[in-house]
Amino acid sequence: MTTQFGNLLKEWRQTRKLSQLDLGLSADVSARHISFLETGRARPSRAMVLNLSAVLEAPRDTRNAMLHAAGFAPSYRARGLDEADMIPIKDALEWMLERHMPYPAMVLDRHWKVIRANATADLLLTQMGLGEGTSLIEALVDDTGLPAIIENWPEVAQHMVQRLRAESAHIGGDAYLDAMAARLSEQVHGATLDLSSGSKAVVPTRYRLGELTLSFFSTMSQFSTAEDIALADWRIEHLFPADEQTRELLVRLAAGGS
Repeated sequence: MTTQFGNLLKEWRQTRKLSQLDLGLSADVSARHISFLETGRARPSRAMVLNLSAVLEAPRDTRNAMLHAAGFAPSYRARGLDEADMIPIKDALEWMLERHMPYPAMVLDRHWKVIRANATADLLLTQMGLGEGTSLIEALVDDTGLPAIIENWPEVAQHMVQRLRAESAHIGGDAYLDAMAARLSEQVHGATLDLSSGSKAVVPTRYRLGELTLSFFSTMSQFSTAEDIALADWRIEHLFPADEQTRELLVRLAAGGS
């Protein structure tokens, strides 16, 4: 007879495309024991639940769910940035955002909601009708939002579809990310794409703001040892100018020019 924990374990093992033998080897237990855990013939210890969920790279909230299913208290929680043990994290975020000036940088959660933004990012977001607390994904799937001001929208959207699907797959599936990827895919279905894009080092995003066009590419940073539920999902996106015109404009803005 299977158990809730056994079902979760099997579901995540299959999500990661691992056999019972593969999982057992990585977790340093026998495939037979993995089978017994999945069928309910054996009960896991708390340490075993944490070991297996770590090997499966399950998100922190899923690890809590696996612990609960096995009869144990959760190990992970979401903290506010003003809590004492989060102060160094808050300081690190502010340091990264401010040191990236005059270029835009922002902190995003799993669903691309803007948690924090530096002054340049805040200025650009305001010009786009966005700000802290809003979701960039929602703006991407809104025809009157970002698609209306991104000059190379079809190729950018194609990359965003791939990114959303990859992020969903990494966390074992996310219905929201999958739905947004499907909506974006429908928007660009049949669109004419730049077939030479594969020859580029990166595909920049070109924003048209009034008479100006700003071109950016971005990099992502994460906290590699995060145990907090929310923090484990946060990414810091650093935008860099993809051409000299954009760089010069950002430098002038930072200097108080026009």
